[in-house]
Amino acid sequence: MEENTIKVTIIDREGKEHQVDAPTDMNMNLMELVRAYELAPEGTIGICGGMAMCASCQCYVKNEDLPLPEMSEDEEDMLDQAFNVENNSRLGCQIFLKEELDGLEIELAPFVEED
Repeated sequence: MEENTIKVTIIDREGKEHQVDAPTDMNMNLMELVRAYELAPEGTIGICGGMAMCASCQCYVKNEDLPLPEMSEDEEDMLDQAFNVENNSRLGCQIFLKEELDGLEIELAPFVEED
C-alpha cells in the first residue's frame, strides 16, 4: 500500500462494491471520496457541500471496530431528521480519511429526493 493512502470499501446505491484507495494527507472526507470516484450520481451526494446540513451523504458504517470520530451535535441533529437512518448511520462529510480508518467499509444510504 502506498504511503498516505488507506483502503476503503464503498457499497454504492446499486449494491455494487468498490474497493478504493483513499488519501490520508489531503484532509478529505468520505463524501468527497465518493464524489472523486463518481460512485453516486451527480447531485445526489454532498448537496450542502459538506456542512452537515443535508443527509445526502448518509452512509452505513459496516465495521464496528474502527475509531470513528465522535458525532457532532450538527451531525446528530441532521440524522434525527433524515430518512433510512440505522444505528450505524453517519454523515460521510463528517468522517475524515485518516490512517486509523484503513479497511473502513461503508454502504451509501438510499437517496431521498426532498420536495
